[in-house]
Amino acid sequence: MKIGLFFGSFNPIHIGHLIIANHMATQTDLQKVWLVVSPHNPLKPKKTLARDHDRLHLVRLGIGDNPRLEASNIEFGLPKPSYTVDTLAVLKEKYPQHEFALIMGGDSVASLHLWKNYEQILSDYDIYVYKRPSYDLGALATHPRLRICEAPSLDISATYIRTCLQEGKSVRYLVPDAVLEYLENGSLYKG
Repeated sequence: MKIGLFFGSFNPIHIGHLIIANHMATQTDLQKVWLVVSPHNPLKPKKTLARDHDRLHLVRLGIGDNPRLEASNIEFGLPKPSYTVDTLAVLKEKYPQHEFALIMGGDSVASLHLWKNYEQILSDYDIYVYKRPSYDLGALATHPRLRICEAPSLDISATYIRTCLQEGKSVRYLVPDAVLEYLENGSLYKG
């Protein structure tokens, strides 16, 4: 099975994430998309992150009963911070029957040269890229392993959602209903 790996903090997951994941699972040759909850992206500050299992729970709520999407906690047991190349090695060993590909936005491609062993990733894996406004793919734009996808995108940020929650403002329609209900009835991101 060809599985797309959509890595993210998902802090929290929102409809923009799910639109991209569903698009990749249904409009490309990927058969499934795993949303990989990253405990700590080495290029982002950790202090704003909710607990790993809270974010994983929200991803599962957001996915609901979509059979083409799955939440993954594969990085929870790996050394921190998480490096994609190391996670890919673990996945390849654990699931040799699957073929893995990466899903990332144009902004991530623009900073790919900062990733640990990025040359190995480009050599061994297809990368499905959804365009982001105002990001130039640079020298990698014509790389043979990049698959540029015209996925619908929304300019929604998890930072904006967290700010709204802290200020007691509504995030309705920005997150799936099940996630909204969980966030409204709990204390996550409100403190």
